[in-house]
Amino acid sequence: MSKLRWGVLSTSKFAQNKIIPAVKHCQHAEITAISSRNLSQAQEVATRLGIAKAYGSYDELLADSEIDAIYNPMPNHMHVDWSIKALQAGKHVLCEKPIGLSSGEGQQLVDAAKQFPKLKVMEAFMYRLHPQWQRAKQLVAEGKIGQLRTVQSFFSYFNTDANNIRNKADIGGGGMMDIGCYNVSLSRFIFGAEPKRVFGIAEFDPQFQTDRLASGILDFGNGTATFTCSTQLSPYQRVNIFGTEGRIEIEIPFNAPPDKPCKMWHQQGDKIEEIVFDICDQYTIEFDLFSLAVLNDTAVPTLLEDAVANMKVIEAVFESSKTGGWV
Repeated sequence: MSKLRWGVLSTSKFAQNKIIPAVKHCQHAEITAISSRNLSQAQEVATRLGIAKAYGSYDELLADSEIDAIYNPMPNHMHVDWSIKALQAGKHVLCEKPIGLSSGEGQQLVDAAKQFPKLKVMEAFMYRLHPQWQRAKQLVAEGKIGQLRTVQSFFSYFNTDANNIRNKADIGGGGMMDIGCYNVSLSRFIFGAEPKRVFGIAEFDPQFQTDRLASGILDFGNGTATFTCSTQLSPYQRVNIFGTEGRIEIEIPFNAPPDKPCKMWHQQGDKIEEIVFDICDQYTIEFDLFSLAVLNDTAVPTLLEDAVANMKVIEAVFESSKTGGWV
């Protein structure tokens, strides 16, 4: 088999606008089916985006023996249950971040996945696979900024739509779950470790009850990471990585555009180098690498246990915000 055959659980706008167009450029993946609780909606999306099959229920999609893998972009509270159902149906699973509503939920998926050792499961943190992040990780590992000491990251947008799932607290909305998870993930990725303690502060929207402004300090023992994320600020994103002899600045760290080059700056001593990366789609890379792991029966790029570890840090940020102390 040269291409893994994918099915998409739900007709989410994100899947329609970002994922499905990206997979059309994959060498090792193709989307062959999509599902919705509304058959006519699934059929409309399938026709418009050139997908062969449309199903009027998620269970029908999982029952299709011609589907090898499932992409799960459902709302956060549906991630774990439906990913487990996909495993039970014999499908590999790429599940959107965050893995679930808690580290405990994430662990349920880890435990379920162990019952199906031949099936691959991964949380879809696509940013790590983009060449700019691979280069940043390499520069740090090779000592090109000296000793890594601190990482600063910022991620924000403005959204006060009461009907948007990001503003619904009971199904996993809020800034930390939607975008703060990136700030936490990248810090752990660059340090290659888990923080020893965490300090956090979060402000909640009085109407939505979701966190709309959150900041955190992660203490890795040999360095720190600081971040702010917000769902009600001017849109912005940036990452700065500092060492004893240099620094790295990533211009568009998370929503890397698929249609124009990305830039980062590497300073070592007095010399600043602008590094420009060829145009690429990080979602195309993600689906190709996951599909190759299935086709070649090798490890997925990011192990599922990493998703649980990320959730534990997010929970610690919230706990610290409540208690006012380090966790």
